[in-house]
Amino acid sequence: MNSPKVTDEAHINFLIATPRVCSATEAARVQPDQPVPPAHDAFTRLLHRLEPDTATLWREAAGQVTRCGGILVVDDSTLDKPYARKIEWVCRHGSGKHHAVVEGIHWITLLWTDGDRHIPVDDRLYDKTGDALTKNDHFRALLETAHGRGFMPECVVFDSGYSRLENLKRVRDFGWVWLTRLKANRVVNPDRRGLCPVTRVETDAHGTVVHLKGYGLIRLFKIVAPDGDIEWWASNDLQMSASMRIRWAGYAWTIEYYHRGIKQFCGIERAQVRAARAQRNHIGLCLRAFLRLESHCYRTGISWFEAKTTIIRAAVRAYLVNPLYTLAATA
Repeated sequence: MNSPKVTDEAHINFLIATPRVCSATEAARVQPDQPVPPAHDAFTRLLHRLEPDTATLWREAAGQVTRCGGILVVDDSTLDKPYARKIEWVCRHGSGKHHAVVEGIHWITLLWTDGDRHIPVDDRLYDKTGDALTKNDHFRALLETAHGRGFMPECVVFDSGYSRLENLKRVRDFGWVWLTRLKANRVVNPDRRGLCPVTRVETDAHGTVVHLKGYGLIRLFKIVAPDGDIEWWASNDLQMSASMRIRWAGYAWTIEYYHRGIKQFCGIERAQVRAARAQRNHIGLCLRAFLRLESHCYRTGISWFEAKTTIIRAAVRAYLVNPLYTLAATA
């Protein structure tokens, strides 16, 4: 059997360097001069040949995280596929970016962060029609894997969509502190006189200890935004202060920057393949590409945008010396 003409490392380097187009054809076109350069089929075969798994991602991420420290953030995002007709994994999902239901791939990430670094350590794809797993099943699987890998985070933060009782109890079983938002209709007992929705609890940003129906004691925080919107946050740490809640919530917000960064600078939404296996492998390679980009930016103190722009700056400078596209001379 002939050895593969391209490796996963070669494709990762292409994803980091290419400004926009992530197709196999483009990957073949930009290969360095060599006697027998790989054809575009070699890159297509790579995406279909690799075995989809997150073990390789973890091997590369393990050295960049502190397992006994930082926080773990679980959040999902929709990889936009507005023109998809025959791409597997694609179905209709709600999108926070578009504030609408759109066509795309629903992607769930487990991110480790200490406020400065953004390290993806695991991920899952939510197959709405292909398997029987819910997003909450994936949530628990992500945290079970993290627990098995020896993580002891200072806190686990997630959105209200993952705040069902089974999830809260699973995090508690691991001995971890959790922090989440609650929906306005969640029922608590604030004074042992009866149940009521969190909206009727007298509390403020410093929090109040209440009994969450079906769970136990929690600390409930009421956060009023400048525009008047109200959010209800909760934690199983009954001694959590307002400043600590702000700190963990601020750390958790970095996953939004991570989602934006991996979409803009690693092309995670731009795979021009149809098969589910190829899509899964493209996403995995993009995660590994982001690890390299994030590691470089953390060491050098530059932004993802600057690191990406630096790659093509020399090409732009060379073009300005000898522009190829000019108007034809006229009489």
